[in-house]
Amino acid sequence: MSRIAVLTSGGDSPGMNAAIRAAVRCGCSLGLEMFGVSRGFAGLIEGDLLSLDNRAVGGVIERGGTFLRTARSAAFLTKKGQERALDTISSWRIDGIIVIGGNGSLKGAHWLQEQGIPTVGVPASIDNDICGTAMAIGVDTVLNTVVASLNRIRDTAVSHGRAFVVEVMGRNSGYIALMGGLAGGAEIVLIPEVSLSLKEVSALVELGVAKGKHHSIIVVSEGFTPSGEHQDKKEEEGSAGALVSRYLNDTGTIETRLTILGHLQRGGSPTAFDRILACRLSEAAVDLLAGGAGGVMTALVDQEVKAIPFAELSKEGRNVNLEIYRLVHKLAN
Repeated sequence: MSRIAVLTSGGDSPGMNAAIRAAVRCGCSLGLEMFGVSRGFAGLIEGDLLSLDNRAVGGVIERGGTFLRTARSAAFLTKKGQERALDTISSWRIDGIIVIGGNGSLKGAHWLQEQGIPTVGVPASIDNDICGTAMAIGVDTVLNTVVASLNRIRDTAVSHGRAFVVEVMGRNSGYIALMGGLAGGAEIVLIPEVSLSLKEVSALVELGVAKGKHHSIIVVSEGFTPSGEHQDKKEEEGSAGALVSRYLNDTGTIETRLTILGHLQRGGSPTAFDRILACRLSEAAVDLLAGGAGGVMTALVDQEVKAIPFAELSKEGRNVNLEIYRLVHKLAN
């Protein structure tokens, strides 16, 4: 093992740059030649690589996004694209690869390992839906962004006596909505993991009004689908948040406004937690490859960094704790 390539793939996460920096500097400290792949698997197909050393990754630890850039590559799912990626690895004489990304990216890493390319994954996904790791890179930064947004929204909600529906990211996981709602003091949190009808949502808001609460913050995961008669209307409204907001307005439950945070959540300087996590996970990834290991993802398990076999990543990530869901609504009383 003498030449290692690093790539970032899928959706960007704050802390990816910190992970690249740590991988490069840890690799250089071991006398390895380090390379970056631009635009993830798309760059691997096109042979878009560059040499990286300690100076090349200076001044990036505080930057959000990924300076290597990222992409979702449909071509990598084809036989032709895969063959071209393997040709690139061969022509650049790459001995091992570090893939930084979410579930889709880690599946790509698993495929490379199956082709005989020593590969280690580093989890980076703001949804925190990757099996085997308590936290992924980027999650903490996103939660802080959501909480800061809820703090500002509450000021106007209180002033006008309104309900604000705040839609956050999380297509298949309600982690951002749940933990952001808990820390931001939300009255109601709606997530894909819990079935709730819009009538039940309305009843919860009305219960709060009856108790003297003249405003509400309702945090909705984009993957939330209501049960009952409105479950097929999300696409018609355009989003989960829009569906909830429209229903509360139309039924006269409470005057409601909608805020969709969208890609605002992905940007920004990573928190100290995300920088530290990125450094630890990437150091472990380099050490594993340098030691001849592959086919694993580095993960945070009980505050320790451990190696999780790719074969275990096919399981569903279960970082949403329903005890915390119950706590959110208990504290809203």
